[in-house]
Amino acid sequence: MSRTLNLGILAHVDAGKTSLTERLLHTAGVIDALGSVDAGNTQTDSLALERQRGITIKSAVASFVVGDVVVNLIDTPGHPDFIAEVERVLGVLDGAVLVVSAVEGVQAQTRVLMRTLRRLEIPTVVFVNKMDRRGADGPRVARDVVEKLATGAPIYFGSAITGDGVRELLAGVTSLLPVTDVVDGPLSGTVFKVERGRAGEKVALVRLFSGTVRVRERVKIGDCEGKVTAIAVFEGGSAPRRATARAGQIAKLWGLDVRIGDTIGVARHDRVRHFAPPTLETVVESHDRVTLHAALKQLAEQDPLIDLRLDGDDIVVSLYGEVQKEVLEATLALEYGVAVTFRETRTVRVERLRGVGEAVRFLGESPYAAGIGFRVEPGPEEFRLEVELGSLPLAFFRATEDAVRETLRADRIHDCTVTMTHSGYCSPVSVAGDFRGLAPIVLREALRGAGTVTCEPMHRFRLEIPADVLTAVLAALGKAGGVPLTTTATVLEGHVPAARVHELQRRLPSLTRGEGVLESEFDHYA
Repeated sequence: MSRTLNLGILAHVDAGKTSLTERLLHTAGVIDALGSVDAGNTQTDSLALERQRGITIKSAVASFVVGDVVVNLIDTPGHPDFIAEVERVLGVLDGAVLVVSAVEGVQAQTRVLMRTLRRLEIPTVVFVNKMDRRGADGPRVARDVVEKLATGAPIYFGSAITGDGVRELLAGVTSLLPVTDVVDGPLSGTVFKVERGRAGEKVALVRLFSGTVRVRERVKIGDCEGKVTAIAVFEGGSAPRRATARAGQIAKLWGLDVRIGDTIGVARHDRVRHFAPPTLETVVESHDRVTLHAALKQLAEQDPLIDLRLDGDDIVVSLYGEVQKEVLEATLALEYGVAVTFRETRTVRVERLRGVGEAVRFLGESPYAAGIGFRVEPGPEEFRLEVELGSLPLAFFRATEDAVRETLRADRIHDCTVTMTHSGYCSPVSVAGDFRGLAPIVLREALRGAGTVTCEPMHRFRLEIPADVLTAVLAALGKAGGVPLTTTATVLEGHVPAARVHELQRRLPSLTRGEGVLESEFDHYA
């Protein structure tokens, strides 16, 4: 039986990831002719918008065979605005190829990716691409990889365009990176992507870590269940329908009501969140609000970090950057026929509790249809019970907890522990909807009693500069609200408000004669 290697292709923008994916498929004999990003005919950039813009927006899976190893190749976006798409892929990888341009060298995004791969202990090889280009400097980039990425990963050199070095890379990938054998045990898999079929049905892309899933089998999805109605497995350049899918494989599953990140079968807890949450948001407007909301709700299933929410009458979505906003506008127009406009992008701010608050409310007149009491206090984001578990039907507890979590998310309340202190109901009058409607009212009353403080996102930064511009850079950093924590003549590290990062990035070239390098990522709210 063949073994499987689930391989991610990661890189900074324009390093040549998608071209390398195309070359690997051609070298492995899966495609007869090479596609081109510029021509818009590559295998993995299948969205009309991707072909139009020449960038990867959604992760895509392609498959080929090398010896007895089936390689599932996952091409990911390179632009920082689509880092959430990369995040979802990391949890399903056996290994990765980090692509670096031989001309531009190691970029800030390259460092972010390498740090994450190292933290998650994902075995990685480096491919220095574009060695055929004018200005390519392999030895310099190799030194940068070792020094700036602090890695001893194997380094390969070549060109996705000419094919030089690609066979050597392919041999190295299948010999150096770990492949997956069949793993016995209970079914366990992770949904890392959700697509829509031709009839509009959900199709879940799942990496299976153990066990086997079969057509017509009922499988556990968190606390719920679903019936698998069809299966397709990536293998040998296509994804044919199959009766089963086994550990190590990536499969498409039909029939399940799932979201990205859901567990199929037994949960795994060895990999947690990899990248920071989006720190920008915008209000989306359209003359057809009903269609807009339905479309965004469907897109949020495919990208949960869109974080669709209602703020009064406003429809709000979260963003990583302005390019993501442009892509969202084009997607709504092309796929849903909805013309939209956006208000000015703003920084996401959150609320934290000042103290402790309590509230108790009853719905209706005695005998009450519902009674709820809450205590809120600073602490981990948990829902706790001080009432007996048998004091309410389980469905009423679940309705209450769901409403609490939704209210905290909608109101941007962070680091808040909610304890249910009172409960009451009247059988057979009470229904779950009574608790779902009352819980937000009681919770917000308790929050008002506790009081809140508004916090803004702070980025952790690393800034490399020429020694003779230190004074000018420190002045600009102070003006932007930045606080250096460690400073040498050429390297500054510290915190800066997320809202001021773009301004700092814009001023950096003139301050440093174009030699400054700024890396920043979300760290905390303050």
